[in-house]
Amino acid sequence: MPSDSRSHRQLVVINVVGLTYDMIGDHTPNIQSLLNDGFARPMQTVLPAVTCTVQASMLTGLMPADHGVVGNGWYFRDLAEVMFWKQSNHLISGERVFQTAQQRDTGHTTAKMFWWYNMYADVDWSMTPRPSYPADGRKIPDSYSEPPELRDHLQNRLGRFPLFNFWGPTADIKSTAWIADASVEVLQQHDPSLLLAYLPHLDYNLQRLGPHHPDIAKDVRAVDAEAGKLIDAARQRDADVVVLSEYGITEVSKPIHINRVLREHGLLRTRVEPLGWETMDCGASRAFAVADHQVAHVYVKSVEDIETVRGILTGIDNVESVFDRSQQADVGLAHDRSGDLVVVSSADAWFTYYFWNDDRLAPDYARTVDIHRKPGYDPAELLLDPAISLPKLKVARRLARKLLGFRYYMDLIGLDATVVKGSHGRLPAAHRLEADGPVFVCSSKRFEREGIHACDVRNLILELQFGTSPGD
Repeated sequence: MPSDSRSHRQLVVINVVGLTYDMIGDHTPNIQSLLNDGFARPMQTVLPAVTCTVQASMLTGLMPADHGVVGNGWYFRDLAEVMFWKQSNHLISGERVFQTAQQRDTGHTTAKMFWWYNMYADVDWSMTPRPSYPADGRKIPDSYSEPPELRDHLQNRLGRFPLFNFWGPTADIKSTAWIADASVEVLQQHDPSLLLAYLPHLDYNLQRLGPHHPDIAKDVRAVDAEAGKLIDAARQRDADVVVLSEYGITEVSKPIHINRVLREHGLLRTRVEPLGWETMDCGASRAFAVADHQVAHVYVKSVEDIETVRGILTGIDNVESVFDRSQQADVGLAHDRSGDLVVVSSADAWFTYYFWNDDRLAPDYARTVDIHRKPGYDPAELLLDPAISLPKLKVARRLARKLLGFRYYMDLIGLDATVVKGSHGRLPAAHRLEADGPVFVCSSKRFEREGIHACDVRNLILELQFGTSPGD
């Protein structure tokens, strides 16, 4: 049981990625039980509605213009490189909710389980995926934890974290189940005041199959069962529970190859590597796009080119909006890290990072799961290339080379972007918020309200724990 000396209530926050208000019902008995005791609201979010940005807004209460996380990745101008999925908590500006809580009560503790920007966060316990990359080219599943012995304790209890079930063609419920079990273990062993748990399972098939596919109901039931483990553990401790999500996923059928368009207009430069494939040369390009689901940051080298580039982008089919700096301020996205132009797709479209015009010249990483080398997000990594006639045999051969200690090339991802059926990143329309937007579910009615925004989550956490939010 939690300590009786606390001046705050214990709280468990479960991030069920991709969950919408409309999904809660017969397939989610555990989450529905929270709604029955407390309340649920569809939640408006920030632009871009992607993991890193929304989580930063929920933990700081700030818009991206203020916390600086303008996407899952962006162009680091001083390095002339695009970087995605970096993990240092120092990339977020603004006071995080766990820092505020600790100032209110020095006895307040936090466990951060797989939420992003996990490394070096001012929390007491944390764990996040962190593969090991030996010099021979292998990728070995591993995790990073604080304190370091937490990783060893959890993996001794639960087995090694199933990294290859966390992302890629084999991503499934196993990684979510491991995180749920590890979070319950941390809750019971360390008794944190605030536990933040990240359950990603819905994200996979919502992108692979689309939100209207009949199999999605099975995924909703599966993730509800894993959330139920944490809900039950929290109730045994008389803790409050919040279930929330970062975004909803909409049906898509129209990939937009925005970098190919910029290349056709002579704005994007590539270079040919020694083995014959092309790479994008960001530093030499007059303009290029960092694609991130349904939003793309377009970086323009010369201010004199901005209006020309804007005209080109506006003319692309299925581009809905193009925001310059002043318009970015209106949507809370005007930050030095943002593109000179920010582009938003129509609801049924999304942006690829593809910059080559001939698949024979595609870079070596294009056909692999490689979230750090690709200069943009690639949801095709969730699916095996349908052109591979015997995929299991090909995988077996690659794994055999790995087990024998040889270098291997896991070229299993296709270059046909039409295989992707779901995406996110846009702001959901007000009349579609229950179906297309994220959700906030709370076990307590104490602070029930009508309209909830992702930036409200920070203060709602503090209200649930301390009875008031800052300034009250």
